[in-house]
Amino acid sequence: MSITAAGGNRGEVGPIKVVGPCKSGKTSLVAALLGLGFQARGCSQEHSQVPDMWRRIAPPRWLIFLDVSTQVMRERSARDDWTDDILAVQQARLRNARGHAHLYIHTDGLNASQVLEQVLAFFASRE
Repeated sequence: MSITAAGGNRGEVGPIKVVGPCKSGKTSLVAALLGLGFQARGCSQEHSQVPDMWRRIAPPRWLIFLDVSTQVMRERSARDDWTDDILAVQQARLRNARGHAHLYIHTDGLNASQVLEQVLAFFASRE
């Protein structure tokens, strides 16, 4: 049964964890996946000094990495204090997760629905 079809077998996909820098769309994606019946949770790995926190707390079956540029971070938050240095620190903290991600999506130029579509297409291709 297709996981993208109504009533699909979404729970069998297994736990999904979403990581990425601030304002990359983690919260929106997790909310959408939960609303569709997936087991999903975000991880604030970008704020942790523990390189593999993403796997230590509630280890996932699938790891999704969402990325974003500094400019889009600013646009999404209506703040202008996001800097390349802040993003660089977050990217360094995310290095381990990025290296283990099953799916990488750069979210600049994408809305939440488009990101979700890419994730659903990824899981549909694994059926």
